[in-house]
This record gives sequence, structure tokens and C-alpha cells, in this order.
Amino acid sequence: MKLRLKITLAFLMFAAGALAQIPALERVEPAFWWVGFKNPKVQLIVHGEKIAGSTVSLSYPGVKLIAVHKVENSNYIFLDLTISSVTRAGKFPITFKKAGQKALVYNYELKTRNSTPQWAQGVTSKDLIYLLMPDRFANGDPSNDVVPGMLETGLHRDSMYSRHGGDIQGLIDHLGYLKDLGVTTIWMTPEIENDEPHASYHGYAVTDYYKIDPRYGTNELFKTYVNKTHAIGLKVIKDLVHNHIGTESWLIKDMPMKSWVHQWPKYTNSNFRDAAVMDPHGTAADKKQMLDGWFDRRMADVNQSNPYVQNYLTQNHIWWVEYAGIDGFRLDTYPYNDPVYMADWAKKVKAEFPRLSIFGETLVWSVANQAYFTQGNTVNRGFDTQLPGITDAQIKDAITEALNGKEGWTDGVNRLYNIVAQDFMYQDATRNTIFLDNHDMSRFYSNVNEDFIKFKSGMAMLLTMRGVPQMYYGDEILMKGYSNPDGLVREDFSGGWAADKKDKFTAAGRDKKENEAFDFVRTLANYRKNTTALQTGKLMQYIPRNGIYTYFRYDAQKTVMITYNGNEEEKALDTRYFNERTAGFKGGVNIITHEKLADVKQLIIPAKTAIIIELTK
Repeated sequence: MKLRLKITLAFLMFAAGALAQIPALERVEPAFWWVGFKNPKVQLIVHGEKIAGSTVSLSYPGVKLIAVHKVENSNYIFLDLTISSVTRAGKFPITFKKAGQKALVYNYELKTRNSTPQWAQGVTSKDLIYLLMPDRFANGDPSNDVVPGMLETGLHRDSMYSRHGGDIQGLIDHLGYLKDLGVTTIWMTPEIENDEPHASYHGYAVTDYYKIDPRYGTNELFKTYVNKTHAIGLKVIKDLVHNHIGTESWLIKDMPMKSWVHQWPKYTNSNFRDAAVMDPHGTAADKKQMLDGWFDRRMADVNQSNPYVQNYLTQNHIWWVEYAGIDGFRLDTYPYNDPVYMADWAKKVKAEFPRLSIFGETLVWSVANQAYFTQGNTVNRGFDTQLPGITDAQIKDAITEALNGKEGWTDGVNRLYNIVAQDFMYQDATRNTIFLDNHDMSRFYSNVNEDFIKFKSGMAMLLTMRGVPQMYYGDEILMKGYSNPDGLVREDFSGGWAADKKDKFTAAGRDKKENEAFDFVRTLANYRKNTTALQTGKLMQYIPRNGIYTYFRYDAQKTVMITYNGNEEEKALDTRYFNERTAGFKGGVNIITHEKLADVKQLIIPAKTAIIIELTK
């Protein structure tokens, strides 16, 4: 009897210990979903030790478990669910049962979709985008500067490679500054977790797709930021990285399958040659290296032809829009992505959010190369990319050439004229994002050799040209730097940290020239914000004459004339040449100086100067 009792007690103790050691589910993603999407399907990725040995069950009206997929790694299973159109929001258990073990239960929630007008409202040519790096803009919450347990815990503002402490709260604190400047849309470089050991501040090596980096804040704070932005009439763009993933990501450390990323016999970089994707005479090897080569040793190249990867990425991006209400996506390194998948991705995202705006980063070398990636261009493709717009680097280079170059058949101001004349290659060039600089290239003020007149002329053309204008943080206060390396163009915005000696978010903290630059940009940006001719109006340009380039933006309400003298000396401009556009107008108003011009038949334009005149009858 005693022996039997001992055996029974031993068995119960063993069983209790075994149950206590049952591993919990480590992740279920997406952690929750919504009812009412056009696509009734959702695929859950479930991660937990040997979870593939489980039998899965659920019961909820309108939800069906269609398939359970087991893959190479037994720590994963993928669950295919369908959610009917009549399913109600609510919670239900998903049960994972292994023989002889206590069941694991995950309480899944289906939420009600948001229906507020500001949700996913889109970013268009009516807007002005302000690009910033959150780590370098403003530190609103010093308590999250260093997060124990993360791989990079240093905070060194004197190092271009270290984190500096900027965060989402810092941006929230300065929304009024951006509103006053005339900005309508904010684009942060990726704010999701980048738990990498070095240079993790830039955000392009994601380690957790569903989590805001804790050094920036929380998911809830990000949602608060979007809500506060919408409340004052501004919009939000989210920066997405389809192409690569940080090597410290949990998805890389314990990959669901080897084919989650592109594998090579030895480390292989992309050749970074976008022409290999479109070259009708190119080799399969060059194209493969372009698309499948890694961007960096710390950035594994995601295999977007893998259907599990496709579902994971697409659902994650839909999740963020519905969760936070963002208004647009900027797609990083667009030419490196699998083109067929990206077209499918765009279709699925547009189906759920018809107003959401999408533009792809295409830092390539010609208008044709850019246009190749945009929707409506099916030459040599066999499908439509569904990509509405791109980052228009050709306009950027052409404006810089107009400012710095000497007149020639294709040089100086003629470069800009010729680039704009090639808009026929796009389905709609007004959907392209135009810019003068960004976080990956030398700052505009440095590119014009800190020439203040050229600075103002460049800004004048940026904010009056067709497309969606984008500024880089600090351009308005003449921040400078050459991208050698990139960290030199990613300096802190002075005044964003409590210890800063000068607060350049205020007029008192800026010097005379910085205030003049700020006031110039603010005047023009706010004029643009209230002038539909510069937002959605037509564009008419004239062939440059004697080094002077002139174009018009016009609609039924207003006609605005923009003329730039690319010469090194003052020039007189006879405007009778523009009669096709100026007929019926006699005078005008200089929108920067507010000077009223009784007669605009002839204009005297100083060297390297752009003037903007609203014509009057």
C-alpha cells in the first residue's frame, strides 16, 4: 500500500512538473484582426516550442478554421481562417492541444473597423510632406532613451552612428511648429522596432513588424500621435520595408523555413542595378542578384515569392492602417522587391483602403527607369504594378542642375524643362513625390554651396512644380551636410533636446538668415495650401529662352506664373511670348513680397532668382 502510494505520488509530481514545463505560445500574429474587410481570409502565424505537434480548434459564429499548415520548423504553424461578412466583433478561444499535455489557449479578438472620415484619407498633390528621422528630431520622453535588454543601449549625441534619443513624443510636442510652417503631412523613417546592435536609429532593419520601437514609444502612443495629427488637420505617412529584415529579428533567429529569406552559398550583395530588372537583353543571373541579393549583412533579403511571407507582410501593413489610421505608405527600396508580389500587395491594400496613398522609392537614373515601376506601364512586364507614384529623383537632380549648371542644349534650365516634358511616360505624374533632398543624400543647402538665393529659388520651384512636394527636416532653417557618410545629413534638430543651447523651433532661437529662410518657406507653403492652382491645377511650361525657364500653374480660380533666371546676371523678360497663358491678365502680385505689379509685360529678374506671380486682370 505504501509502495503504491509512493508510486502514485511520484507520478502526480512528475505529471504536475510536466504540465508546469509546457511552453507558452510565444507569438500569434496578427494578435487580433477586424470584421468587415473585403478579403475574408486571414492567416495567423503561431510561434511556440514544438507547437506543430498540436491539434488546433476554435468555435465562433462566422469564423472557420480552413487549414492548419505545418512547415519545416516545428516551432511554427500557420492557421488559415475565413471571417464571414456577418461575423460580429468579439473574442473567442483558439485551442492548441498536445496528447498528454494541458491545452494552450489563445483568446483571439475580432474588432470593429474604424469609420471616421480621417481614417486612411490619402495624401495627394494638395499636400506638403515633411520627412524626419524620429531619433534626430526631438526628445520628448527621456525615460525611454535607453531600454534595458535591447542590443543597443548607448545614447551618444556626439556620434552619428549611435542613437540620440528622439522619439514620437518629441514629434507630438512639435506638431504646432509643423502646422505653422505649412506642412500638411508627416513622414517618419520607420518607427517600428529595430533591435540591432549597431546604428539601429535609422529604422530600416526591422526586428518586429508589429511593435513600435520602445525607444520611440509604444503602439498606443503611435496611435495617439496619428489621432493628434489628424485633429489639427495634418496627415501621416508610414515608411514600409518589404525588401529586407534585420538579422536580429525573431523571424530570422528561428526562421519558419529556410526559404523565408533568399539563401546564397556565400554572402551575396545585391548588385544594386535596377536596369537588370527591365533590360530586355539582360541575364537571369544579373536580375536574380539585383532582386535576391542582400542589401546589407545585417539586412536579410526577404523572399517575397514565398506565399507565407506574402501573407505575413500584406496583413501586417493592412493591420497598421486599420489600427492607427495612417494615410499613406512610402515603400522603401521599391525596385528590389518581387514585382509580381508587389502588384498583388497593392491590389489587396487598395481594396481595403481605396483612399490610401502609395508611393515607391525609386532612386534610379532616368525618367524611363522611374516610369517603368509605375502603374499603367505594362511594356515588357505582362502585368500592371498598381504603384500610383514614385519618388521623383529626376526632378530633384534637374532643379539642382538648373540652379548650379550653365545653360546648354540639355544643361542648366533646359535639363528641368526636358525632364518635365517626359511626363508622358507616367499615367499621372502628379502622383509622384518630388523633393530636393532626403535622409540618404546630401542636404539641399549644401548642394547649392550654401547660396541663399539659390536656396530660395529651389524651394520656390519645389513648392510650385507638379507632384507631391516633400521637404526634409531642417531644410527650412538651412541645415547642411554632405552624405559622406549618411550620418552627416542626419544631425539633430537644435531645440529638440532640453540641453540644447538654441531652440530653432522658435524665432528667438534662429539667427537672421535662418529666420529669413523659415519665413520664406512658411509663406510659400501656406500660400500653396490655400491655392488650388498649385495643388491640382494644370501645368504649362515654355522652352527656356536665354537661360530663363517659365511655367504656369492654373485652374479656374487662379493663374500663377513661375519664372527662374538661371543666368549669372540680371535679365529682362518680355512676357508677351507667354500670351497663350497670359492673355486677359494685366498685372499680378508677387506672392513672397506681396508687391502689386500693375503691369507684367516685362519683368526684371535678378541672377539665379525665381519669382512667383499670381496674375490679375
